[in-house]
Amino acid sequence: NYAFPGVLLIGTDSHTPNGGGLGGLCIGVGGADAVDVMADIPWELKCPKVIGVELTGELSGWASPKDVILKVADILTVKGGTGAIVEYHGPGVDSISCTGMGTICNMGAEIGATTSVFPYNKRMKDYLIATNRKDIADAATSMQEHLVPDEGSQYDRLIKINLNELKPALNGPFTPDLYNPCTDMRANAEKNGWPLEVKVGLIGSCTNSSYEDMGRSANICKQARDKGLKAKSAFTITPGSEQVRATIERDGYAEIFRDVGGVVLANACGPCIGQWDRKDVKMGEKNTIVTSYNRNFTGRNDANPATHAFVTSPEVVTAMVFAGDLGFNPETDSITAPDGSEFKFQAPTGDELPSKGFDPGEDTYQHPPSDSAAVKVDVDPKSDRLQLLEPFDTWHGKDLEDMAVLIKVKGKCTTDHISMAGPWLKYRGHLDNISNNMLIGAINIENDQANSIKNRLTGEYGAVPDVARHYKAKQLNWVVVGDENYGEGSSREHAALEPRHLGGRAIIVKSFARIHGKLFKQGVLPLTFDNPSDYDKIKPDDNISIVGLNDFTPGKALDCVLKHSNGSSETIKLNHTFNQPQIEWFQAGSALNRMKMMA
Repeated sequence: NYAFPGVLLIGTDSHTPNGGGLGGLCIGVGGADAVDVMADIPWELKCPKVIGVELTGELSGWASPKDVILKVADILTVKGGTGAIVEYHGPGVDSISCTGMGTICNMGAEIGATTSVFPYNKRMKDYLIATNRKDIADAATSMQEHLVPDEGSQYDRLIKINLNELKPALNGPFTPDLYNPCTDMRANAEKNGWPLEVKVGLIGSCTNSSYEDMGRSANICKQARDKGLKAKSAFTITPGSEQVRATIERDGYAEIFRDVGGVVLANACGPCIGQWDRKDVKMGEKNTIVTSYNRNFTGRNDANPATHAFVTSPEVVTAMVFAGDLGFNPETDSITAPDGSEFKFQAPTGDELPSKGFDPGEDTYQHPPSDSAAVKVDVDPKSDRLQLLEPFDTWHGKDLEDMAVLIKVKGKCTTDHISMAGPWLKYRGHLDNISNNMLIGAINIENDQANSIKNRLTGEYGAVPDVARHYKAKQLNWVVVGDENYGEGSSREHAALEPRHLGGRAIIVKSFARIHGKLFKQGVLPLTFDNPSDYDKIKPDDNISIVGLNDFTPGKALDCVLKHSNGSSETIKLNHTFNQPQIEWFQAGSALNRMKMMA
């Protein structure tokens, strides 16, 4: 409800681009970036490229807005949108609801895009009116020519998708860009050894919990209920807002879900971010779940690295919980009803907007005091959930020499690998405690294990946070070495705060995801290999020196000296994207330190 056509908005969640479904440029950032804006400091962004996605034809049948972004992720991959805004356009746009456009933009985060946006149209106007914003709808309509692509727009890359040809699909497991059309799912699962039994189906979350989504899923459940069917798989429903929760309760959708065995959860992130105390499988047990969420990284939903999670539309999830089978294709396959008859789902339907209007539900908002000058933040020093932050140390004015490699990460390293969510979220206000999850999901190239690294001072293996704490206590600075697209996923501030807190000085990788630029703010050096193959030159027991920091300037690469355990050494080039104010953050120890100096 904060978004509107033409707005430029930043939010501290990676799925802030959801607002692109209302024609806004809504960009997910780290919390420190939002602090800057609240403190009246300009927010800077490297001018993005623009990727055009031209939509023709019309969505129909089982094809849904989710299938659009699943296909785009297949084409662009998880890093193909990095440094770009994705602009959807073309005649096919008008066949997608406003909230459907929101789903597509929401999951643009999974291709690394800065944000995604749709042109203003009647579907957005209808949604604005339905949410009591007719004045905004009228204003947007009066200037619609400025809220659509210019005639003859040129794009840095153009993707064309014919919605008439789009089929329902599932992406996964373990990455949101591995595309599996329903027609190929069984063969792909059998070929790759993915478990075919669907243990749990989960719909909702910020990506796919609109009134239309809930209605289409409820339609499938009603078809099943009318044939006497109950869900074979466990089935959970997470409304994405209090408004949706209250409205589906009033309009009977929630009752239909419960009738077939579904469990309607609180309107929250829920299992999408790991807030799921799962009991039906043991930790380490190989199993399959299907969700309508946005991410399916290893262990994200249930902390079980053996869970194969597939993201798809709410409709496909719902159909699959009745079949209990990952290979089930709802367009062609049948289910045996309790009376012995063969039952085939009809393509789902659902109202785009509630005919009775939205029910806002409970108003739990607490307005801050009008005068905050007298407010004192009183934190119990014995609290394990809240802790006042202490300033990070300033740069000592010298090169960073003979640093240890804390971990050389193998393969994908998302912000979930760097700072897991789930039960850890209760420590978000306590930096020292939440730092006990730092990089515990990252795979160590030395032994192909997570959370097991060699302590160079003792020779013993230990957990990543424990070794980092030992290095910090011994005043040994350290670096992390990573692969491509490091830090993809959530705009999780702790993924930058924790390495800094535990003594990290630099993150050296082949490439970064855009969302992880928050490292700048904490006085950590985010550096990329000038030659990506130099990743292979660094050995886990090397000593790393970053030299030339007294001449640290925008656009000038830094030298990195690798001292190998055999006594040899070599120098490689490391690139950076620091501008002058960001260099001053590094020198001050953090952006907050710099702000305090300037106050």
